[in-house]
Amino acid sequence: MGEESLTKLFRIDCGDIYLQEFTVKDAESIYKISNQPEIEKFLPDWKSTKEQRVNWVTNDEIPENKAFLHAVRTRTNIDDHILRLGIFKKTTNEFIGWCCTGMKDELPAPNREIMYAVSSEYHNNGYATKATKGLIGYLFENTNADVLNAIVLIKNVPSNKVIEKCGFTYLGQQMIENQIYNHYVLSKSGWIKNSAL
Repeated sequence: MGEESLTKLFRIDCGDIYLQEFTVKDAESIYKISNQPEIEKFLPDWKSTKEQRVNWVTNDEIPENKAFLHAVRTRTNIDDHILRLGIFKKTTNEFIGWCCTGMKDELPAPNREIMYAVSSEYHNNGYATKATKGLIGYLFENTNADVLNAIVLIKNVPSNKVIEKCGFTYLGQQMIENQIYNHYVLSKSGWIKNSAL
C-alpha cells in the first residue's frame, strides 16, 4: 500500500467534482494535461517532462501542500504558503485539472492568487467555475486570506468568464513577462455579500 492510501487526503467537495491535494500518482495526469496545447498556451510554466513532474510533485508540491494545511490547522495564518489541488470528477475519480493558490510576486500586496486549469476534453462543463468557487470558499472560511487575485491573459476569454462568474472584480490590466493580463480581485467582504444573494 502506498503512503497516501494510509492517510486521509485533504478534500473539498464541489458538487459533481471535488478538489484533493496532489499525490504522486497524480503526476502523470498533471504531466499529460499541462502538455495539452490548449493548456500550454496559457500556462507555459506548467509544461514539463514526465520525470520533472514526478520530481516536482514528490519534492515540492506535496510538501508545500502539507505545510499549507498544517498552517491552517495550527493558526489559520497561511502566510505565503502554496496549496495545489487536483480537480476530480466525482463519478469516476478521474483527475481532470487543478486549482491552486499561492503568492503572485508580480502583483502588489496583498497578492494571493487563485489559478486553475481543466483538461481540454472537459472544457465547457462548468468545472473550472465550481473548483474555483470551492477553493475561494475554503480560503475565506478557514484562513486569514482577506483578498484574492486572479490574473488572466486577455486573449483567454473562457478563463476571464470563469473569474467573473466567481464574483471577482476587474481591476485593470497588468503586464507580466511581456504579456498583458486582466487583473481581478475578490475581497472576503465582497464574497460574503455575494454569497448572501
